[in-house]
Amino acid sequence: MQPADIAAQDRLIVALDLPGVTEAEAMIARLGDSVSFYKIGYQLAYAGGLPLAQQLAKSGKKVFVDLKLHDIGNTVARGVESVAKLGATFLTVHAYPQTMKAAVEARAGSGLKILAVTVLTSYDDGDLHAAGYRLNVSDLVEARAQQAQVLGVDGLVSSPEEAAALRKIVGHQMHLVTPGIRPAGAATGDQKRIMTPARAIAAGADYLVVGRPVTEAADPKAAADAIQAEIEQALA
Repeated sequence: MQPADIAAQDRLIVALDLPGVTEAEAMIARLGDSVSFYKIGYQLAYAGGLPLAQQLAKSGKKVFVDLKLHDIGNTVARGVESVAKLGATFLTVHAYPQTMKAAVEARAGSGLKILAVTVLTSYDDGDLHAAGYRLNVSDLVEARAQQAQVLGVDGLVSSPEEAAALRKIVGHQMHLVTPGIRPAGAATGDQKRIMTPARAIAAGADYLVVGRPVTEAADPKAAADAIQAEIEQALA
């Protein structure tokens, strides 16, 4: 699917970073038809959220399973096969060549798309240097994007700050999924590389991942609707 073919409503992915399935189901009910795409990460997945992912997929919603797999190739492959059976749309892996290669091969024949995580949006240059990397954030993101493209990965997860540069590298052959999205006036939380929805779309992002600005809003449905409106305006 090319970026132009993505339904506007599907471009907003709401992160269900909630403590349990009961809370997640209540949030999904509150959001109703305003949201068609959900992300399930560590917190919810380890609290019984994977069966919920399957239920959402069966109900017609799209699901992004954000587990950032990284292990030996065989272990990654078996994990990818299991997630594919859930009916998920996206699954993340860390952007290491062996991991990406194993994931791409294992998802063959399914509807699952593999997203490679370049550099976490909570990291800056200082964090990378502290972890032993010599490259800065932008250089490491670009290097990993090039490797992902060669290996046949379906998309990339990166901060919206890198979206424009990545679009030049990968063209429109890969999806760009950007966390670190904060509507104007929202708290930044623990994210260091952030951007508003409109600016992220303008920079080349295909999908925007938004968690707390929606799930912690006084009116989550109204918050989601406002972001959807901003996305549609940016696409016009």
